[in-house]
Amino acid sequence: MSDRVRTYRPGFFARFLPQGKWKLTLRLSSLATVQINQIGADNLACLDIAAISVGKTLLWHSVEVRSRNKVYRLSCLGEEAATRLAADLYSFINSHLFELIGSDPEHLNAVDTKLMAIVEGQRQYLAHADLARAIASVDGEAAIALSHPLFDPELMTATLKATLPRSLAFITDPAVRDRYNDAFVSAELARYQSFFDDLDGRSLSDQQREACIRLEDNNLLVASAGSGKSATMVGKVAYVLDKQLCRPEEILVLAFNKSAADELKERIARQLTVDPSDLESKVTTFHALGRGIIEEVEGRPPQLADWVEHPAGEAKVIEQIIDELLRSDPEFARLWVNLLVLHPKADIPAETFDSKADYDRYLSARRRKGNATVGTMAGIYVKSLQEQTIVNWLWLYSVEFEYERQIPIEEDNGGIRHVHPDFHYPASNTIHEHLAINADGSSPFDNYITHAEQKMTAYRNAGIDVFQTTSAQARDGSLLTVLQAEITKRGIPLEQKSYTAIVKALEPVVIKHYHKLVAVCIKHIRASHLTLDMLLERAKSLHDQTRAREFAQAIWKITQSYSRRLDQAKRIDFDSMIANATQFVETGKYQSPYSLILVDEFQDISEPRANLIKALKHQKPFTKIFAVGDDWQSIYRFAGSDITIFTQFEANFGASWQGRLEQTYRCNQLIAETAANFVQRNAAQLKKSVRSTRAAIPRSIRVIPISGEGSNPDFSKACHQLLRRLDTFLGGISGQWKSDERGKLKVMVLWRYNQLDPFRGAPPKFEHIEVSGLSFHRAKGLEADYIILLDVSEGDYGVPSRIEDDELLNLVMPRPETFEFAEERRLFYVALTRASRGVFLLTNSREPSRYIRELSDIAGDDLRFESIDGDPLHQCPKCRVGQLVERNGRGNSRFLGCNQYPECEHTAQLR
Repeated sequence: MSDRVRTYRPGFFARFLPQGKWKLTLRLSSLATVQINQIGADNLACLDIAAISVGKTLLWHSVEVRSRNKVYRLSCLGEEAATRLAADLYSFINSHLFELIGSDPEHLNAVDTKLMAIVEGQRQYLAHADLARAIASVDGEAAIALSHPLFDPELMTATLKATLPRSLAFITDPAVRDRYNDAFVSAELARYQSFFDDLDGRSLSDQQREACIRLEDNNLLVASAGSGKSATMVGKVAYVLDKQLCRPEEILVLAFNKSAADELKERIARQLTVDPSDLESKVTTFHALGRGIIEEVEGRPPQLADWVEHPAGEAKVIEQIIDELLRSDPEFARLWVNLLVLHPKADIPAETFDSKADYDRYLSARRRKGNATVGTMAGIYVKSLQEQTIVNWLWLYSVEFEYERQIPIEEDNGGIRHVHPDFHYPASNTIHEHLAINADGSSPFDNYITHAEQKMTAYRNAGIDVFQTTSAQARDGSLLTVLQAEITKRGIPLEQKSYTAIVKALEPVVIKHYHKLVAVCIKHIRASHLTLDMLLERAKSLHDQTRAREFAQAIWKITQSYSRRLDQAKRIDFDSMIANATQFVETGKYQSPYSLILVDEFQDISEPRANLIKALKHQKPFTKIFAVGDDWQSIYRFAGSDITIFTQFEANFGASWQGRLEQTYRCNQLIAETAANFVQRNAAQLKKSVRSTRAAIPRSIRVIPISGEGSNPDFSKACHQLLRRLDTFLGGISGQWKSDERGKLKVMVLWRYNQLDPFRGAPPKFEHIEVSGLSFHRAKGLEADYIILLDVSEGDYGVPSRIEDDELLNLVMPRPETFEFAEERRLFYVALTRASRGVFLLTNSREPSRYIRELSDIAGDDLRFESIDGDPLHQCPKCRVGQLVERNGRGNSRFLGCNQYPECEHTAQLR
């Protein structure tokens, strides 16, 4: 390969894939071109390339090369190869830029004059784009090179730097620009003090003011709950317009839903003292923006599918597609029934959990003799998920069986020994043992292999018909095939239950959970152009490969039907609309008028929306991004959001300034600090030190354990009882809070799942409190004086909810989170931080959530345990989630023991 020609391609086998059919060639010549061969060959001048980035797709990495009117995605690369290609291309372009700068000294003095005119008198903040815009107004190749978006002075030789005018140090030396900008911000804070003292009806904090003034090419403002991020966005728009840094029509403000967009538009218009209808800046949603772009290019609005704008439309269509496939596709019917009946949750090895207690919690909230037991379709409880699969299969095919039935075996000495085999089939008098034996013949339990062999030998010696299945078969996917062969061999008839009977017997939440998984997977598959082969390859990396493989095959069929339905109707959905709009921007069919793009709730960003922002930014030179959000409140993964776009902002958008809003105007300091420490136990969350304008209220976080019949406390009854108590208490101190503005205090009751709604949609009325009830998700963005959280307990549908943290999402997400229950932790943080005065956590007294232990560790004595009537409870000092209660000892003695026994064996003397 010549030094003047360098060629890059994916690996040999990757070239056979559709995404791997590309070649990139760097040619060193007087023009210095980049040739990209994909569909045809494109020759790009270095000056035409606007951006280079490395991204992680489902199975590999890719290099994205953006020109003004096209985006090239060079995929099928390993991480090292992709990083090397991007670095080589970046260096190649900069080498050409340096040649242009060195060959055109006569225009450098004109650039110097232009820059000095800006910095003298501290007229404005200087981002790279501001410097580049000024330089671009000068003729000549040197100016073109200096203003190029990929120009990197750190790669420039000292010799070339020495020939540049002094003002170009603003470009070549980051410290010079940083010192100027710091001085500018200090001076601007003084100049604009009165402006920020009364903005959007409040006086902005120091952090809010700095965020309004700083304007790098890419900006991320990391907010906290109740920290005034909307006010900061209003202030940003008002400041930029007051400084005349942009014309009003060059500003775009994006929100995620119409109500948020309308509120921002109204607040910006009020600050600018104009009618919202006369506001020249565009304040809109991503969907409305996409629709407008398509309409401008095609001359008519896009034809949306009739279901997309209905709140439950997408879910309804997915249900219809599944029903159609069940009737028309026997293979899909088999896969879907298997998922619902045989694989309601992933079979994850116990050794992957931090402790046996965590594994037991994953299996089930139900305990027997200190161990978890797992419910089945047959109405019995078994010891493992593999046994659950066997029982559910037997139930599905109407096979009569007995679980752990006592069987007498005659021993060699004439005695009788009673055993309890896993399964007994009366139709053929057959015993079936399911053994915890791995593929290599080992077992996770001591002496298990010897004991199992002795037991199987004893059965055979006694003339008992017996067969075995193993954990290894469950892992490699052959378990049910072996089971069916053994059952059939013995002449036991198999009769599959009808789908109607299956659905009737299932818990509705199981079907709903799979429907939610399907909805989010469809989005990712269509947006990332995933194939069935890619999904099946990714399935090999999951713990439960059998379940993952069957889900991959099922979701592929559903996605194909979904796409066909859109194509046949000649309609698009919201995701297609964003993708089509992005393509129009990337190809230059749409010309962006925007120089400043502000994005609200950026923690909820998805890859398609991020691509639209990038396309708008790179198409119009010198466009700036100002994103605002709180990664601690990222709770919409099921809607397609990808938190890593936020937490890895600079990697996604380029060099950036990151600010913080750490002062909350909502929660008192105890709630704010406790919630912040709780959510930051996930090291992947960005760090913040939250301060409140409200002083800490001691013991304003209270835990109320609720007992009940079996494992089902009546949280509805407890909630109403607590509300009556609150109303009475607050009425007794009404002189402390009642005013002309406040006739009642707000109390919000929140729950993880809607089946916990204690009000059936009609909250009760009280004299001193105004009550509302919502799910954790719907409460985001709202606030109240007091919050009551229902069923903060362990369990599949508790807090954290285990069904939401399904490993199947890793089939389609390029950057899955590794911290356990990462999104559930953020969701609980959102619920906690709705409160200003106090939080009440109602929990199952026998199965309190692990989060209560964490809050106890964080808040210490400021976390109060009390009864529903407000009486203090004696918290167990060892496990910190149980209560010490009186128990009977030997000889009628009495002592205190933890109610979490046998998980916690702490005892104390009665006083």
